[in-house]
Amino acid sequence: MLSQQEMSDRWEIQDLVFHYAHLIDTKSFDDLRDVFTVDAHIDYSVFGGSVGDLETTIAYLKEAVSEGVFPNSQHLNANVQVSVEGDTGKGRVMCYNPMEMAMPDGSTQVFMLGLWYVDEYRRTDVGWRISRRAEEKSWVFNVPDFMGL
Repeated sequence: MLSQQEMSDRWEIQDLVFHYAHLIDTKSFDDLRDVFTVDAHIDYSVFGGSVGDLETTIAYLKEAVSEGVFPNSQHLNANVQVSVEGDTGKGRVMCYNPMEMAMPDGSTQVFMLGLWYVDEYRRTDVGWRISRRAEEKSWVFNVPDFMGL
């Protein structure tokens, strides 16, 4: 049976994962400093994104996922699998991510991504933080291609 501390740790990490999704969708990229450790390593390369530290990641997101490029998105997380050992943890989180992309002609296209986040977590003086995150690709679906547009 899980102890109260283990349950609390898992819920705090789950809240952290959901908070990350909210910050990405609201484009509050500077607030990711409240989600990741200062020395975090973040790998978005599976979808052509950046690999590096937190500041590199924030700069990348501000450019690549801006309102002008992706006006709307939803990062829906599920199947949050977390294991905790002391002050560290590991996780695998499913993400369903529909995104609206602005096209050069002023129209928009919707596409969807299926992915997993493979995470490492660390308890800090200010609570749990993600110390390592890598995206793992599952699938990509382009709505206009499917509809023959």
